[in-house]
Amino acid sequence: METNLEDLQNNSYRYERKFFITNVNRIFVENIILQHSAFFSEIYYERYVNNIYFDYPELNNFMDNIIGNTNRIKFRIRWYGDMLATIESSMFELKIKKGLVGSKKLLPLNKFHMNKGISISELKDVIKYSQIDPQIKSTLQDQMPIMLNRYRRKYFISSDKKFRITIDDDQSFYKISTFSNNFLYKHKDSSNIILELKYDKKYEQQASQITNGLPFRLTKSSKYARGVELLYC
Repeated sequence: METNLEDLQNNSYRYERKFFITNVNRIFVENIILQHSAFFSEIYYERYVNNIYFDYPELNNFMDNIIGNTNRIKFRIRWYGDMLATIESSMFELKIKKGLVGSKKLLPLNKFHMNKGISISELKDVIKYSQIDPQIKSTLQDQMPIMLNRYRRKYFISSDKKFRITIDDDQSFYKISTFSNNFLYKHKDSSNIILELKYDKKYEQQASQITNGLPFRLTKSSKYARGVELLYC
């Protein structure tokens, strides 16, 4: 059953401009942000982000990303902090891409135990027994957890509150197998940084003033696609 983009949208679309930064110290990147003319300051607190991505066995979602399908949905479980623990607070996220802008729908999940030895069926049960729209559950019947990734994230916001920046580093990628997953083998990326500039559609005309102050290359970058390439290709 195909998920309808229009049914799931929350009408809060935004741009996410990504910069893939190589061979640069993270402190240098932070200083660039803090010295920007938009007067960015740090918000929230530094934390680790964990994601479990879903896809079809044939990796259809991955291929949609590679060929540049402009209308697509990515499904994932997200939580913060320890990777292996009793996860008290997590979200099932639908990342909706529509042209150059995107949106997210967040659905709270039941508590679950993310322990060594967890199987795909146990991970799918997290969705099955949570209060999630039956249409979404039906869409996910043919999909499965494909990959777990984890990275460290810091958050910044401009003084006018219109633009947010996140920087992600210390990335790890884990393949998820059908049965027991001990997460002993990973692809580690300690040298690259992903900077994301996020803002609502209405601020698009002002965005060039922000990007012009960032001496990094704007690029297409998907952590999911990169993880699949490392783990499956």
